[in-house]
Amino acid sequence: MGDSTVKTEEGRTATPSPIGASVVATSGAASGAADDRTRLRRLRAPRRPRIWFEILLIAVSYWTYSLIRNAVPEQRAKALRNADWIWQAEQTLGIAVEQSVNHAMNSVTWLIVAMNYYYATLHFIITIAVLIWLFRRHPGRYAAARLALFATTVVALLGYYLYPLAPPRLMKGQHFIDTVALHETWGSMASGNLKNMSNQYAAMPSMHIGWSLWCGLTVFALASAPWAKILGLLYPALTLLVIVSTANHFWLDAVGGMLCLAFGFALSYAWYGALPYRLPRRPENDRPRWRGRRRLTAGDASDPGASDLGASAPGASTAATHTAP
Repeated sequence: MGDSTVKTEEGRTATPSPIGASVVATSGAASGAADDRTRLRRLRAPRRPRIWFEILLIAVSYWTYSLIRNAVPEQRAKALRNADWIWQAEQTLGIAVEQSVNHAMNSVTWLIVAMNYYYATLHFIITIAVLIWLFRRHPGRYAAARLALFATTVVALLGYYLYPLAPPRLMKGQHFIDTVALHETWGSMASGNLKNMSNQYAAMPSMHIGWSLWCGLTVFALASAPWAKILGLLYPALTLLVIVSTANHFWLDAVGGMLCLAFGFALSYAWYGALPYRLPRRPENDRPRWRGRRRLTAGDASDPGASDLGASAPGASTAATHTAP
């Protein structure tokens, strides 16, 4: 008594099988887990980026990055102490050549002025240009490469907050030359009349290195022309020379930028299951834009996807052969 029963057509009662109920429940759970895996796989699959979304995302991301970076407290005393420690550590390691490079490059006026403008402008121009190139020529790899770049930038913000660091040009008694202030060139957000608009003690890590190395690796891995690959390798190397020559960074700031980039690529790999450059050039489900505005037929030989469409539709071949006279 109290058992669950079912009345049959003959009037007899039957008790549902607990084995059958458990099989149904297990099947339902397995089906739900499979659906979850399918949804996750679709979410992680590369897809064609949308131009309006990417422009909005980049604009909002850079605005947020600048807001947070400049909102980090300018802990001047701590930043100067950290700069002294970095300088002493480099002297101990025998790599403290920043001052010599700074003075040598400053002795050639046209060269150091060019480096000032390089530091102020190419950081943004080249990065945006590579993003546009990826968007147009490698849409299947764009999202993964963009994720690596964005993750690099986000983790750099933690460095600015946790380890305030004065650039060499702001150190006292070390005779570094602030080349922007000396030559009165435009562009540095940390010199001249613009210095109050930016956090001057956010030198570690160097995002000039993080971003330029991202650009260089991307171009080297994906460009087909040998000269483009060479330029891809030269760009981060030249950026390293510029940030040291202008006394905006130590060598070790560059190491910090490289570590941030390594984190960015690791996160991208964890999400997409491969480095951006190993993903297909175009998404697997990509379709040329004109196909969406044209009616496809199973027998259209001009459409490379027509055979797939015909094969996937049950009875398509029969419908195609039995036409009205």
